[in-house]
Amino acid sequence: MKRAVGPLWVTVPLVAATVLSCAPAGHSGTEHDKGRATASRHAGPGSTTAEPAAGRRAGLAAPDKKELAQQLVSSAENSTLDWRGQYGYIEDIGDGRGYTAGIVGFCSGTHDLLTVVERYTKGHPGNRLARYLPALRDVDGTDSHRGLGPGFTAAWRAEARVAAFRRVQDAERDRVYFRPAVRRAERDGLGTLGQFVYYDAMVMHGAGRGPDGFDGLRERAVAEADTPAEGGPEKEYLDIFLDVRRRAMKASPDHRDTTRIDTAQRRFLYDGNLDLDTPLEWKVYGEPYRVE
Repeated sequence: MKRAVGPLWVTVPLVAATVLSCAPAGHSGTEHDKGRATASRHAGPGSTTAEPAAGRRAGLAAPDKKELAQQLVSSAENSTLDWRGQYGYIEDIGDGRGYTAGIVGFCSGTHDLLTVVERYTKGHPGNRLARYLPALRDVDGTDSHRGLGPGFTAAWRAEARVAAFRRVQDAERDRVYFRPAVRRAERDGLGTLGQFVYYDAMVMHGAGRGPDGFDGLRERAVAEADTPAEGGPEKEYLDIFLDVRRRAMKASPDHRDTTRIDTAQRRFLYDGNLDLDTPLEWKVYGEPYRVE
């Protein structure tokens, strides 16, 4: 039997920390600190979008909402709203997944970084990263740097200045994280905020039915509450999904800071902002952000 929830309109305590996350595709993510001490407090110029047909809300895939989604994720992943400044990011953050790199934390130990380089090399065979493909295949599934090292990290940063490489990162983010999350949320009857809640969970946890994979989290939430598509109240379902995700994060030694839920997503939910309308204010790890 699915449980009922209490009143949504409560105060959520602030929690301050500086631990961020790596988000491999199809794997459980790990909270980590990318060492970004200074947060960008203001959003850049937003995009515009056409009015949705027949009065329907466009959802997270509308250009301005998608831009906002990247800023929200980047505030938690990189302590900045400047998500476009992260294409060249790369380091080993000591989470057992090798190098973490790029706009959503592609990891050399979890296959998605290898996929990015393979897809880029298919269209641009002479790139600086191509020579590292054999080594990337060898270390896939491990935390090893064998055959990589400073030459590989320098090549990643150099290619991040190439527009084609940035487009590949965008495309892989959309293929693995953004589009699957939005599609699943739409099938569950969720609006813009709910679609973002799914997307952020997909970025951090990866897909999968494991104890803290996105599919596993959703299955546990659906066992407790009806989705809007099943006739359940949207706010109540999202509150329960965030409860499930928060419990999973707290149970992991690498996921214990939950401010991306407590003082961001839950704040939007408790404010009744199901469309993620701007201006939007939130905090992550104690740092304040605002998008006009």
